[in-house]
Amino acid sequence: MPKPLPYKVRLFNRILLITLATLMIVQCVRCSFFKNDNTEPTAQELEAQKMGEAEAEDDDTLPQREGIDSADALDEHADLTHVFLQKDTCLAHQMDIMLRRYHPDNALFLAVDAKTDEILAWGERKEGAVQTAPDYLTRATFPAASLAKTITLAAALETRKYNLNSEIPMIGGGHTLYLRQVRPRFPYSGETITLADAYAKSYNPPVAIVGISVGPKKLKTAADKFGFNKSYPQGVPQRSSYAPPDTGYELAETACGFTRKTTLSPLQAAGISRAIVTGKAFELPWSSDHALGYAPIAPTRLPGTEFSKATYQGLRDAMLHTVLNGTARKHISTRNISHAIFDRLDIGGKTGSLDGENPKGRYDWFMGFAQDKNDPQNAVVIVVMQAHGAIRSQPSTQVAAILINYWAKEHLSNIN
Repeated sequence: MPKPLPYKVRLFNRILLITLATLMIVQCVRCSFFKNDNTEPTAQELEAQKMGEAEAEDDDTLPQREGIDSADALDEHADLTHVFLQKDTCLAHQMDIMLRRYHPDNALFLAVDAKTDEILAWGERKEGAVQTAPDYLTRATFPAASLAKTITLAAALETRKYNLNSEIPMIGGGHTLYLRQVRPRFPYSGETITLADAYAKSYNPPVAIVGISVGPKKLKTAADKFGFNKSYPQGVPQRSSYAPPDTGYELAETACGFTRKTTLSPLQAAGISRAIVTGKAFELPWSSDHALGYAPIAPTRLPGTEFSKATYQGLRDAMLHTVLNGTARKHISTRNISHAIFDRLDIGGKTGSLDGENPKGRYDWFMGFAQDKNDPQNAVVIVVMQAHGAIRSQPSTQVAAILINYWAKEHLSNIN
């Protein structure tokens, strides 16, 4: 018979096995805790999670396509007629270069003069090629994703029950949405987050809680003031959709943009941003005759669409907070904007990402503005909408930052 191991060795082995077993149990408990799922998700919740909402500051869920290092690799024989027909030829050319350099699967870049509401420049790429006509500009098949949080924030501020410093229950992960996360027990004594931070970081549960509290009627009224559910002349742009149900999980989804059912066009997104930066009623941006069929030929104002001054100020501050402390912070910064320009501008915006089907891909939105601190009338509205396939090109916030930097070099005085 083999000689038994010494008692001290056997004791050590037993302690080691017990320790390993304990660590495994602790790890299992931690994993279960951080899933933030104490109940079985409903079929609606499971479907929502599959849509892939993810707006963390560093969203690396898709591999990123490498950009071309030199413009020499661009097509020298490309048709640039559409570039030279635009209001701001230099900015339009910059968009064209970026589309050819970064080759996103589907994309629409848009710049609008905030003062006149005139389209300065646009660029579009789809089906593997840069387009000479911006048909994505007015299409409303694109999921609004977390841009819809702007509607909820506007409705909440209009009630005067909420302000940006209001503390909202923060239950579980910020980018998931389960029923238990939007049903806080009262009296509530758990973690909270300010409404400004919830918007800036694009957290779903707290914004959904606010939306449920505000109610579907006020949500729809705010959406109508931002141009949703409207039929425009000649169908330009297409009719967008915002339809909050009376109660339940779908109301929570609609309030925080965690649904494909809420849609909008890039043109409408620009109108929303322009209304916020100017503090004026919603207007559709317009363009000159060459864009007939793709944009109105004169500003299109909707009657009765004004919010209160306090609401406009709150929305503007929330968008500024998104750039300074939220989901747009990484790229809309001095990484992509010169220090002199960044210090000179007030830059605000809202991001959104969600999987969609028409065209199919991971939608990546930015809508926002850049405003000269020395001359607030001098401002630009930027909208970037991209639908990535298996490989992601540059993030929309990075594209927006580059366009803002380029615009500022042209339009700001005394910038070195």
